[in-house]
This record gives sequence, C-alpha cells and structure tokens, in this order.
Amino acid sequence: MSETAQATAKAAADSHSNRWKALSFIALAQLMVVLDATIVNIALPSAQQDLGISDGNRQWVITAYALAFGGLLLFGGRIADLWGRKRTFVAGLIGFAVASALGGAATNEAMMLGARALQGAFGALLAPAALSLLAVTFTEPKERAKAFGIYGAIAGGGGAVGFILGGLLTEYLDWRWTFFVNIPFAVIAAAGAYLVIREPSGSRNRSPLDIPGVVLSILGLVTLVYAFTRAESAGWGDSTTVGLFVAAAVLLAAFVFTESKVKAPLLPLRVITERNRGGVYLSLGLAIIALFGLFLFLTYYLQLVLGYSPVKTGLAFLPLIGGLMVGSTQIGTRLLTRVPPRLLMAPGFLVAGTGMLFLTQLEIGTSYAGVILPGLVLLGLGMGTAFMPALSLSTHGVEPRDSGVASAMVNTSQQVGGAIGTALLNTIAASATTAYIKDHIGGAGSQAQQQLVQLEGQVHGYTNAIWFAVGILVLAATIAYTFINTGRPEVGPASGEGAEDEAKIPVIAH
Repeated sequence: MSETAQATAKAAADSHSNRWKALSFIALAQLMVVLDATIVNIALPSAQQDLGISDGNRQWVITAYALAFGGLLLFGGRIADLWGRKRTFVAGLIGFAVASALGGAATNEAMMLGARALQGAFGALLAPAALSLLAVTFTEPKERAKAFGIYGAIAGGGGAVGFILGGLLTEYLDWRWTFFVNIPFAVIAAAGAYLVIREPSGSRNRSPLDIPGVVLSILGLVTLVYAFTRAESAGWGDSTTVGLFVAAAVLLAAFVFTESKVKAPLLPLRVITERNRGGVYLSLGLAIIALFGLFLFLTYYLQLVLGYSPVKTGLAFLPLIGGLMVGSTQIGTRLLTRVPPRLLMAPGFLVAGTGMLFLTQLEIGTSYAGVILPGLVLLGLGMGTAFMPALSLSTHGVEPRDSGVASAMVNTSQQVGGAIGTALLNTIAASATTAYIKDHIGGAGSQAQQQLVQLEGQVHGYTNAIWFAVGILVLAATIAYTFINTGRPEVGPASGEGAEDEAKIPVIAH
C-alpha cells in the first residue's frame, strides 16, 4: 500500500473512531445557534431600556439576526462545500463568539443591531456545515439514526431551553450574559471540532462560485423574511408590505431561472426537486410555522395571563423539551431503521397536532397540569419523532459535494418557517383579539370588567391562532405522507445520485 493510501486509510479510521466525540461538539454548536434564536427574546425588554432603543426599533434586535441568518444560509452551505465543512464550521464558531462578545458589550442601539446581524451571518456559516458534517461522518444506518436523533432533539428543544436560560440569566445576572454565554459554547465547540473532526476526503465541490445566484438568493430571502416581519407590524394590506412580497417573488423566480442555466449553480435544482428532500423541506417548514407561533403565544399567556415570572415561564416549557428528547432519541431513533420515514413523520406531526388541540382549550385560569402539561408533552413527542427522520432525510441521496447546500436548505426552510409563523399567526391572533374586545367591551361597566374582557380577548386570540397551527400540522403530515416514498435505510450497494461515493452516503431502499 502506498504512503498516500495509508494516510487516507488512517484518516478514515481516525474519523470513524472519533465520530461520537465529533457529534458532541457539533451538537453543542447547534444548541448555541438554536438557543440564540429565543434567549434574546427574554432579555430584550431589559436591553431595550439600558440602550435606549425605541419601541419602533426594538424588533430589529430580532429581525437583524433573522435577516442575516435566513438570507445567507444557502451561501453558507455552498461555502462549506467549497472551502471544507470543518474549516467553515470552526470559522463560523469563532465569528459567532466575537459577534456575541460585541453584543454583550454593546453601548448603543447601532452596536447592538450590528452584533446581531454578525451573529446571524456567522450562524449561517456554521449551521449548514454542522448538519453536512453529520451526513458525511455517520454512514451506518443505525448509528446515523442515533446521531440524527440527538441532533434533532437539540434542534427542536433548543428554542425552549433558550427561554429557561434567558429567564435565569436576565433575572439573576444581567441581560448581557444572554450574549456572553455563547462565548464558552463557541470556544469549546471550535477547539473540539479542530482537534477531533476529520472530514472525509474527496467530498468538496470546487466549482467556481455562482455570483449571480449568491446575489439573487440573498436579496430574495432577505426580502421575503423582511416582508413577513413587516406584515406583523404594518399589516398585510400595507402597500410597502405587498411590494416587498412581490419583489421577493420576482427575485426568487429569477434565482431559480438562473440556477437552471448556469454551469455551477449555488443551489443545484436536483437538490430540491427530488421528491423526498422536497417533502422534507416543505413539511418541516410548515411544522416550524406552528411551533414558533406556539412559543410566542404560550410565553405571553403564561406571563401576562397567569402571571408567571420569566424563570417560571421557562421551566413551564420543560415537558416540551422532555417530549422532544424522548420522541427524537428513543422513538425516532429506534424505529427509523425498521419503518419507512413517512410512517414516523406523518404520525409525528399528527401527534403534535393533538397536543396543539389541548392548547386550543386555554382560558383565563386554565389548569397547567390538566391542559398545558399534556399538550406540551404530546407536542414534544410528536415533533421529536418527526424531526429526527426529517433531518436525516434532508441530505438523502445527495452527492457529497452537494451536502452543504442540501443541509442549508433544511435550515432555510426552518428559518423562513419561523419568520412566517411569528408574523402570520400573530396577525391572526391580533385580529381575533380586536374583534372579541369590540364585541364584548360594551357590556363591561367597571374598569375591572374591562380589564377582564381585555384578558379574555387576548386568550381568544391565542386559541384562534393555535387552531390555525393545528391545521398547518395536519397539512405538514399530509405532505410528508404523500411526498416521501423512500423505504427504511438498509446497508447495500449504492445507487442513485450518490452512487459514486457509497462509503459516504447511506443507501435508502425503495
């Protein structure tokens, strides 16, 4: 055996033996990114007061992150394929740590918004790199199922953990620690990844960068996310909002046309037109719409209606996290190699929808143990069971050189889904609340009765929006069952798109 062949074999052996250590650092980085999507929400009122941010501009603390993250994800996935996933992953972690330090040290509004945009940009580098590293590191079906089960639990439950951690840090330390807490996460994950992860050779895509595709994708996704964000505050009929949606549609259509013509596209259309991957991206995006909407309403309900503190509100979400962990690491992981993925995803979304049904019964003074607790447990079990095969299938059958951009697509569907969920469901809730108060305020004589009608109106708005979330989950289940037709993973000779590299991409039996 030649020296080159021996070195390649040794690198492959090192990669195999260190794969579970690699998973721990990849999962830590994913937890940091998902945490950051919600942890700042809890700290925002305190940060707004300290930095003198106006009510009109406070949404930009959230929006700046969402725009940069959502707009740059496809670019980040392509950079991972071109530059190397490990290198991109480590660079993203270091950049995220620096941006978090700037956010924690912010002395004014501009510095805060700039730090949040930088966090989103570096998050868009490391998130697709993390998922594609999993795809090329775990190739044996049972181990792959277990690895994606752990990753899926973190991806689904990290947002709820953010509420808990954000409440604790804000209440007992200072809002700045919701940024500083990212630094040890990032440093540990970057050091561990640098020392442990061994990326398989021959899996990069060294084609020249598709500059028109990069520009159109960034402009299109940023415009789309901003349109949904603006719709929440300015209304869906606002002329600027409508103009933004039209512009986003034109830009994204131009992007698709460009990708069908260029020689080395940023997003090869084969990545999204394969029915299984397309079904995953669409159904997962819909499920995230429902989940993010619920996070928003339940947080408001627990704090404004039931009077929970930020810490108690965070702890109230623990059953959801427990359900996600069990659904992902136990149900999903154990069954993925035994049943077709659609028989996990579709029932999972329906179980989550059943949990949502419990939460449509919210009223003033609703029992946490009798209604909210079982609803959160079922929601967690269902989402965990569905997320795990969805994340595993997001890179189903792709060539290794496309795994970064395929991973970016699943992150993009979640990010856009989150923006849509917050804006769409919040608008539905606000409209229902306004209508309820208008119809009932006339019969309220005293100030106390008027305040009661106001609270009842808020709860009525929440439950109306949650009914829509139930319908969205049923639609996600239908799409997953209809589009996804791949069988359970089996070990065998490779076929399909990834046939030339059977050692790296698992085979899915049809």
